[in-house]
Amino acid sequence: MKTGRDTLSKGETVTVAAVEAGVPTLVEARTVVEGFHEMIRRKTEEDLVPWIERGRGSLVASFANGIARDVAAVRAAIVTSWSNGQTEGQITKLKLVKRQMYGRGKLDLLEARLVGPAWL
Repeated sequence: MKTGRDTLSKGETVTVAAVEAGVPTLVEARTVVEGFHEMIRRKTEEDLVPWIERGRGSLVASFANGIARDVAAVRAAIVTSWSNGQTEGQITKLKLVKRQMYGRGKLDLLEARLVGPAWL
């Protein structure tokens, strides 16, 4: 899947082609990353170990080594439908409000902004 490459201008296409011709390892790294995205989207856990081996031989070796160190967690993330997205969203909202109120109020005001009035 080549996201966004169809919308490039002629000049951008020429530039991308020149970079790809000059740095073939960059093309290989992009292909490896696209393979990882595809594996996550399709939830094909059996491709994980071959992907790690392929990734270790490319520019994304550091990322592939990190995946290999915690392969059980990555495998679980691929095969399960569990997500902590709702929790992360609430934490992000809390941090945003906290930054906006820096130096203005204490916990009682922060609680009032996040939870709302007690009469609701």
